[in-house]
Amino acid sequence: MPDPQKSPLLARPGAVEAGWPDEGVAAHYGDPMREQRTIEESAGVVDRSHRGVLKITGPDRLSWLHSLTTQALEGLAAGAAAQALVLSPNGHVEHHLTLTDDGTATWVHVEPGTAAALAEFLESMRFMLRVEVADISQDSAVLTVLGPAAGDLVAGLDGVQASVNPGSFGTIDLFVARDLLSEVAGDLVRRGAAAAGMWAFEALRIAAHVPRLGLDTDHRTIPHEVGWIDSAVHLNKGCYRGQETVARVHNLGHPPRRLVFLHLDGSADRLPGHGDPVELDGPEKRTAVGFTGSAARHYELGPIGLALVKRTVPVEATLLAGGVPAAQEVIVPPDAGANVKVTLRRRQLM
Repeated sequence: MPDPQKSPLLARPGAVEAGWPDEGVAAHYGDPMREQRTIEESAGVVDRSHRGVLKITGPDRLSWLHSLTTQALEGLAAGAAAQALVLSPNGHVEHHLTLTDDGTATWVHVEPGTAAALAEFLESMRFMLRVEVADISQDSAVLTVLGPAAGDLVAGLDGVQASVNPGSFGTIDLFVARDLLSEVAGDLVRRGAAAAGMWAFEALRIAAHVPRLGLDTDHRTIPHEVGWIDSAVHLNKGCYRGQETVARVHNLGHPPRRLVFLHLDGSADRLPGHGDPVELDGPEKRTAVGFTGSAARHYELGPIGLALVKRTVPVEATLLAGGVPAAQEVIVPPDAGANVKVTLRRRQLM
């Protein structure tokens, strides 16, 4: 029996497996720069079958999820997509959900290795409601199609159980039966999509200023710090766990940290690692002001990254990310919160 943690698409010619946190799927298929370029010019299909998948059924599912998450989901129309967060009682982000409802079930995908914990939390909150939660990660998987031709390529595609359209930066996330993964991916390639790995996906995600839970966040992250306040939080809905923190920051204060985009020094022969300190290079000493999240090599922009830094760091300051000089570009402004709207740049790939 094949290892359930390894995608069958790793058998494709040229496939090189990704490292943490994306083990089990391809980093690339031999030419990650060409993969990025092809996606932006046409379309690509990325194997994200290592992500966790939950399926929630029952007539109370949307009102129940509405009460537990940051998003307004009661009236989510069949076929519509949303992002939502599960917060701790203190307002820290515990889970980031990408979801859609097909009229009979809500399909959710989450970061690798987190589906079981999310399912356990949801089960603990069922009470007497008419909902059923199933972790179907062993049976269903996610393929992501992105690029200007993505919509045409997925039209009429067989084997799709549900789809998130659009995703966070113009992506289309397809839920497919795991035993049909190779067949559906092969069909997309025959239709004209390039097989692309996580290197290409991550480079395009970072360039689009889209944070990722567990890479660009830590256990203290609140939604305002990374810009999720616009995409994954509804500010005018009823109570949910952690809402007090969200409301207090939005109406009265500022988050302690802010997400920044890093243009990394291209002369360096390495990328900063996840968790590497971000420092302000002062006249007498370096001062730690945050940590490096994601980093990748982009086919046009060169080495890039995301970092979470103190709100008070001057926006014009040159930073050191893991010792690599980096110019910062504002994603979340220092005056975020207190009713200041955060506008994230979204590089649309469709």
